[in-house]
Amino acid sequence: MKLKKVLAVSLAAAMTLSMAACGSNEGTSSTDSNAAPSTETGSASGTGSDASADGELSYAGIVLGESYTDITTTIHVFNQRTDMAEASYPGKNWDAYIADFNKMYPNITVEIETDTNYSDDSILRLQSGDWGDIMMIPAVDKVDLSTYFLPYGTLDEMSKQIRFANTWDYDGLVYGVPSTGNAQGVVYNKRVFEEAGVTEIPKTPDEFIDALKAIKAYDSSIIPLYTNYADGWPMEQWDGQIAGTTTGDATYMNQKLLHTKDPFKDYGDGTHPYALYKVLYDAVADGLTEDDYSTTAWEDSKGMINRGEIATMVLGSWAYSQMVAADEHGEDVGYMPFPITIGGQQYASSGADYSYGINVNSSEENQAAAMVFVKWLTEESGFAYNEGGIPIELADNDYPDAYEAFGDVIFVSDESAAAGEEDLLNTLNADSDLMINAGGKDKVQKIIEHAANGDESYDDIMAEWNAAWTQAQEDNGVEITEE
Repeated sequence: MKLKKVLAVSLAAAMTLSMAACGSNEGTSSTDSNAAPSTETGSASGTGSDASADGELSYAGIVLGESYTDITTTIHVFNQRTDMAEASYPGKNWDAYIADFNKMYPNITVEIETDTNYSDDSILRLQSGDWGDIMMIPAVDKVDLSTYFLPYGTLDEMSKQIRFANTWDYDGLVYGVPSTGNAQGVVYNKRVFEEAGVTEIPKTPDEFIDALKAIKAYDSSIIPLYTNYADGWPMEQWDGQIAGTTTGDATYMNQKLLHTKDPFKDYGDGTHPYALYKVLYDAVADGLTEDDYSTTAWEDSKGMINRGEIATMVLGSWAYSQMVAADEHGEDVGYMPFPITIGGQQYASSGADYSYGINVNSSEENQAAAMVFVKWLTEESGFAYNEGGIPIELADNDYPDAYEAFGDVIFVSDESAAAGEEDLLNTLNADSDLMINAGGKDKVQKIIEHAANGDESYDDIMAEWNAAWTQAQEDNGVEITEE
């Protein structure tokens, strides 16, 4: 399917974890990525081991099926998709992808290693150097990218090849290629909504809460909103909505937020981060979530929403295909924009999923084989489409059915930070302990805990977040320019 509007194909560094697909445990830009794509493929078209005009390894210089066909080697890929390592995975698993890759490159052997605690373990493995040739880039500072990873090419060059090219760029070079792109929203059961009398997709927080109440009134055995509290990482999916979805502003996350006074205050119009997290607090406080948040189970939730035992879950679009395949009622699974409307228009945060990084310390032969495999995954494998994601190859505008309800929604991807502030968001996150869109599951879990226990109001929670953010700004000498 083709989307009507997709804005801003740029994304900031290091703040992509909330967009990331997980395994078994685990004011906008003017760029329209549905416009006619660029036909430029870089300046090099060599074959054999000379895959760029000057003989230097580069993504743009690789011609699949022609470049590096003489390599015989084994590469090791470390990633978070534990589900894809299983023969029972309902989608296309790693073995199937590798078999297809070997039809084109039979002499490159690909070994897959997955990890159920990837976000934490990947940092340890990265620092030890013991991770192989390709890994999904974890949350590192951009200034450190060249210490660990091989550049694919210049930002200018890569921007003509892929979407979200600046996800992992630094000093004019690109160090990561996204595995797929994601939008942020809500997975829901269409049949449950219809049977409960909710005939229109909610567009505001109040409409969404009303829909959850209607579902509970229709059938009290259905869980209107499933939090997935116990697994922890699904809490990070709420952070993924914080910028484009709640503000419609591509500069908010990496530029304005850093300099905003009290960003978690109530703007009074159902927008901005305050409105986002209040949906969760109100749903829990009103008894519209599971009875015991400590007993939720991610793997179980997939089949439950497929069967209509759960009505909604706040997750990135990457989750849609998993929910569809989880049981026999995939036709009932839908994906909707998060219910926030700004001046009559809905927006959806979008950005890169985990990105492939190539080990700067691997042998030249393995680096070449690794880059070939990454480009094959991006251009030939269908991986992004199969996983319900936004395509990464710039020339590809074929979007999965997951985005059917997003026809009039503007997708907003974060613009990069201002020069000199590339790692300031990381610093403010660490000093405030909020870790916004960077693995900050604890703070979202506390919203659920306080709402369930009734021991702290939502406004008091937001006041604490504002105080922590302000202190971090003051400690780092950040100028306040946004009210």
